[in-house]
Amino acid sequence: MSIPAPELSLRVARKHAEALDICTLELVDPAGGALPPFTAGAHLDVHLPGGLVRQYSLCNPPGETHRYVLGVLRDAASRGGSAAVHDAVTEDSLLPVSRPRNHFPLADTAAHHLLMGGGIGITPLLAMAETLAAQGARFELHHCTRSRERTAFVERIAAAPYAGQVLHHFDDGAPEQRLDIARCLQQASAGTHLYVCGPQGFMDAVLGTARAQGWPEERLHFEFFGAAPVDTSGDGRFELEIASSGQVITVSADQTALQALQAAGLDIPMSCEQGVCGTCLTGVKAGTPQHRDHYLTPEEQAANDQFLPCCSRACSPRLVLDL
Repeated sequence: MSIPAPELSLRVARKHAEALDICTLELVDPAGGALPPFTAGAHLDVHLPGGLVRQYSLCNPPGETHRYVLGVLRDAASRGGSAAVHDAVTEDSLLPVSRPRNHFPLADTAAHHLLMGGGIGITPLLAMAETLAAQGARFELHHCTRSRERTAFVERIAAAPYAGQVLHHFDDGAPEQRLDIARCLQQASAGTHLYVCGPQGFMDAVLGTARAQGWPEERLHFEFFGAAPVDTSGDGRFELEIASSGQVITVSADQTALQALQAAGLDIPMSCEQGVCGTCLTGVKAGTPQHRDHYLTPEEQAANDQFLPCCSRACSPRLVLDL
């Protein structure tokens, strides 16, 4: 299993209860040195107690090099990462992490930026708001949450110079303050780029509405924190052919393509195992993948020249991989 090796070992300088079931971690260099720079939308691969590796977005201003700040929701439906952060990580813990990586960058040429976050999906958008405000760029941020007590970073946003460009929407609040997704998207000015992060249902609603309204794909930017469960009851076997060697590997109905590749001795980089981070992205030279990821755009999926073996399968009997 080729999990990217951690590149940094950082100390938890502060662990803070940010809202109900949400904590923030402030990570610093144990020797007090500067940290590698990052851009808005970046995340870290965090190696947690119990051998888990999870991706968390950086939410502090990108100009800061003395610390990284992460926001983590305790999610009962998670695969153990959030529980490890909340229960096993303490102040002064040392956490192995990767250098910042960014699959969710701001569009430099956008005339206007519309940021829409659901729940803990605010974290990368908060770093974006900090960057856009510092640049004097035009933007607005909508944050949808279940209730005020479950809303992170309220005080930080209220004290920020861009507070007037942020709207909070609470599910348990008055009807008039709830987010009207269709109206918000319809009212966006020409050239607006949309950035969405949060639970899958929220993201599906926003992106589905945008596509139905004719928003071009190049102006839609999104990052999933995790994938919804997939019905695998109809999965069957298929084959993978390694283009460089001709080796043929059978993927059984009860295993992923990534598991089959690794069992055959191929070292494929991997991280999330849910099709959201893109680490295991693999080229396809022939055959038709059955895409189940949340990383590739619809156009990229339609090209069928790459797939994520951690979650995707095959529509054709065989895929020839560019390996």
